[in-house]
Amino acid sequence: MDCIIETRKLTKKFGTFTANHDIDLKIAEGEIRAIIGENGAGKSTLMNMLYGILEPTSGTILCRGKPVQIKSPRDAISLGIGMVHQHFKLSPSLTIYENIVLGTEHVKEYKLGNRVIHGVLIDRKREKAEIQALVDKFNFNLDIEAKVSDISVGAKQRVEILKMLYRDVDILILDEPTAVLIPQEVEDLIRRLIDLKKAGKTIIIITHKLNEVKMCADNITVIRGGRVIGTVPNDDQTTDEDLAEMMVGRSVLLRVKKSGKPRSEKIAYRVSHISAVDSEGKKLLDDVSFSIHENEVIGIAGVEGNGQTELMQALTGTLELTEGCVEIGGLDVTGMWPDELRRHALGIVPEDRYRQGLCLGIPVSRNLIAGYHNQRPYCVAGIMQHQKIAENMDALVSAYDIRLGSKDPPVGSLSGGNAQKVIIAREFSRKPKVLLVSQPTRGVDIGAIEFIHNQILKMRDEGAAVLVISSELSEVVGLSDRVLVMYHGQIVGAFQSDAVSFNELGLYMSGVKRMDREAVSQD
Repeated sequence: MDCIIETRKLTKKFGTFTANHDIDLKIAEGEIRAIIGENGAGKSTLMNMLYGILEPTSGTILCRGKPVQIKSPRDAISLGIGMVHQHFKLSPSLTIYENIVLGTEHVKEYKLGNRVIHGVLIDRKREKAEIQALVDKFNFNLDIEAKVSDISVGAKQRVEILKMLYRDVDILILDEPTAVLIPQEVEDLIRRLIDLKKAGKTIIIITHKLNEVKMCADNITVIRGGRVIGTVPNDDQTTDEDLAEMMVGRSVLLRVKKSGKPRSEKIAYRVSHISAVDSEGKKLLDDVSFSIHENEVIGIAGVEGNGQTELMQALTGTLELTEGCVEIGGLDVTGMWPDELRRHALGIVPEDRYRQGLCLGIPVSRNLIAGYHNQRPYCVAGIMQHQKIAENMDALVSAYDIRLGSKDPPVGSLSGGNAQKVIIAREFSRKPKVLLVSQPTRGVDIGAIEFIHNQILKMRDEGAAVLVISSELSEVVGLSDRVLVMYHGQIVGAFQSDAVSFNELGLYMSGVKRMDREAVSQD
């Protein structure tokens, strides 16, 4: 096959930091190429240069064998390069066909003798015909007159792809394309990508999900530390473990191993019929109930935006409940603030580590006691005990493998994985009876994921009741004893994690199926 896109010694620097260093890459026409690597490895920077969002510091980009300068997305599209971003760029109030043609609308034309006069009104009939033909050509199964606000996440993904196909791109870049899709939508997307390849399109996928890479890629390029580590064919000789080792630089255990220790009969945490509304009275949580036993992990699965964030806020005292109560060991803790909850042995790992879990400008040592800073042994009679704080940091940095560039740097200088480890160390080291963990490994590299998963399971085996909320379905199922599914602010399904398939969970996550409330709330 002919090479359709190539980079030679492509380098991108931000000040003294080199995000991409001498990247050499060749992608053949009509192949599906996966670009994988840890967070911060330089994958998105490379793709943003190919799409004209960033300009290279040095090096060359060749398209169909000719050197090109790509200074904007408009330049990229003119060369046949399109990109679908992880966060969709659609207008919810417009229809599907209006979103696809946005910025390239057709105006009505009128014939006056031999002349064609362009009017000012949009030729909607022509636009609809063109978009319907495009949908039919690629079998994308969409109602082009439906509003984007009314369609599923998977359908929105297809609309984004059609936006690029409408602009006649031959090279399609997809950034984390399955991040918010349910299992059925993932399988559907992969089938469509394979069909696009058969139609002659070249697909480049940026992802960290190795199982999906193995389902569709022809070749896999691994980037680590801004450099290409290697490109390997996607065949039986290349395993997930091989790819993970290339990404991290050491062997990694990809699948968590549970101890098999049975849960206790004692309920440590009970949530009873809680509800919450927003400022306009719209229900965010609707009669949510569940219990967690000692030595048990409960996982919450669901497409993002279905109440998981609000549930965590309600359970940690930052969202006011309109109904219901929350108990720790039989004690009513409804509406308590986080510092009060911590006094009742509740640990909190928030969804957004930088906004809710850490103070970026202060040292690691102080972040390791945040929320506990006014308690002994760190504070006695209002006086901070600096020696105890330093001893605590030394112990936790060692026990939780937190990598520091200096003795006690600002936590904002750490990598995402090490910043997350600071929160994990702070909360887990207090040996809480109940542990609430939201998005524990978001933006974290594979090596740190392995460590964090093992720490969560260790807490479970030591007697804690653990709630895990994650957008990664494999993470929820892998860590949990039981899985609850949230949809539109309600718990609509409850399953033993070892007795349910991803496809079955997907039906509940999309609202196609639901259990009655009594079945869901059973312990």
